[in-house]
Amino acid sequence: MQLTEAEASFQAIVDPYAKADFFLSAGPDGVEVEEGYITFTSLPKNLLLKVGKMRAQFGKVNTLHTHQMPTVDRPLVTENLVGGEEGLSDAGMSLSYLLHNPVIFVEATGEVYTGDSDVFQSNERSKLNYVGRLRAYRDITESSNIDVGTSFAFGPTDVGLDETTPGEGIEAPVLDKRLFGIDATFRYRPLRRAIYQRLNLRTELIWSRQELPADLHANSFGMYALGEYQFARRWYFGARYDRSARTLDDTLTDTGGSLFLTFWPTEFSQIRGQYRYTSYAEGITGNEFLFQFNFSIGAHGAHIF
Repeated sequence: MQLTEAEASFQAIVDPYAKADFFLSAGPDGVEVEEGYITFTSLPKNLLLKVGKMRAQFGKVNTLHTHQMPTVDRPLVTENLVGGEEGLSDAGMSLSYLLHNPVIFVEATGEVYTGDSDVFQSNERSKLNYVGRLRAYRDITESSNIDVGTSFAFGPTDVGLDETTPGEGIEAPVLDKRLFGIDATFRYRPLRRAIYQRLNLRTELIWSRQELPADLHANSFGMYALGEYQFARRWYFGARYDRSARTLDDTLTDTGGSLFLTFWPTEFSQIRGQYRYTSYAEGITGNEFLFQFNFSIGAHGAHIF
């Protein structure tokens, strides 16, 4: 049992042209700024600029804070290929172009970061990493919609490479890493029974190409598929399938599955139970029961749809 995270959010309009969002996270390892950025909302040509420390716009799960997750944990592909809980989170700049009309909404985003995340990291400070995302959303009917996106990220890294470099005192080389992802989300929520019924289906597929010493490469693939169904006013049931290779060894593949049940006593709190089965590449299997208690104090800003 542990207090996984306590998060304090500070969100306000700075002036008619900008707003600020800061999220402080306290956990077993101490206090840190999980995100802290300013958004310039009044740029011409439907442009949106963010500056500060942010979660990169790579896929869906990477952008979510812990309390926003529909499950207790994060998918195996996130843990193996995208840095786990911290993921792609770094200081930098993000520029988005928004195109919206009555038929479709399109968002194109380009980002540059300092290269100090749990995925891209280098002792050479002049080495930056880059992220791009193209997302499209549209309503199918008055009760359903679909959201699809593609993402890429590339830059230098030495994360984990010390494990593959023989000898003591040898500095890990800085090598190239690339990530490519596709995600899709389908939502169904009938207007007449919106507080009683809801269905969310989501999947992400991620490819990782990691350079290794001696001119070798690891080409790893991972994915998850998740479904969540609200069957009563405060009850949600869901399942998730996981499959992912390892970043530094594409011959090792972990698989797993989860069942989870969530109860919302009020809109400010939730109680969740999850059964997780994992089959690791080394032949080890794990059966776990996880429990989570989330609650909010005070006003809480809306999350990205």
